[in-house]
Parts: sequence; C-alpha cells; structure tokens
Amino acid sequence: MTRSANWALIILGAVLILMEVLLGAVTGFDFLLLGSAILLGGLIGLISGSTAVGIAAAGVLSLAYVLVGRRWLRNRLQRPGLQSNTDALIGRVVLVSERISRDQPGRIKHEGDEWRALPENGVQNAIETGTRARVTRFEGVTVYVVPAAAETTSGGV
Repeated sequence: MTRSANWALIILGAVLILMEVLLGAVTGFDFLLLGSAILLGGLIGLISGSTAVGIAAAGVLSLAYVLVGRRWLRNRLQRPGLQSNTDALIGRVVLVSERISRDQPGRIKHEGDEWRALPENGVQNAIETGTRARVTRFEGVTVYVVPAAAETTSGGV
C-alpha cells in the first residue's frame, strides 16, 4: 500500500505537468508547480518508505506554493508598462502590402508580420499597395488604418 500511494502521487504530479505543457502555460504555470510539488511529495514518500510522509510533503509543498509561491511567481511574470505586440503597433506607420478598401480588406506589413487591414471610419479612398498607413486601432484580428503622410516613417516597416 505504501508504494502504491506514493506512485499515485508521482503519476498525478506528472499528469499535471504534462497538462501544463499541452495547454501552453494558460494556467499561469499553476499545473506545472502544483504537479511538481505533488510529484516531489511522492518521491519523498518513496525514499522515506512512508505514505504519510509522502502525502504530508505533497500537501505542505502544494500549500506553500499556493500561499507564497503563486503570488511571487505572478508578480515576476507581470510586465507593467510593456506593451503587447498589438498595443505596440497602434500609432505606428506600416507598409500596405495588399490594397485596402471599404469593400475589400487588405493587408499591412510591419517588421515581417502581416495583418488583415481595413480603412478607419472616415477614410473614403482605397489605400494602395506600397503606400504607408498609420495603425489606429484593432478589432479582433483586424487592424484599422489611415493613410500616413509621406514624411512620417517608422524604423520597423
């Protein structure tokens, strides 16, 4: 019985770690760290030969992560003031790689990335391929742009 309970902890911990890998860290590394705590508790139980020690170690390590480690990790992962790729693109001048019109979305290119684009409200004329446009906002996966003045450029086009 002693070995099977500790092995169950090891397997449960490994499953949680695998779930974190498969989900791509959407849980904020909670499954990874809780799985590691449970797996480590099972290993401690196997080494000590005691189910009670394994379960207690898994419980203490998991509780320590939830009470202390989770807050510390979340604070370390936050990047205040750092813009995401979409936020950083707003206001930038980009290259129109496919004609943009009211009737037909086009494409813009910035630093090697291409985005689906539509003209911003109030822009009547199409924005032709090869011209520059300024990103005004995002809506879903669509970038809204206005024609940019010829003298404004950004280094990333």
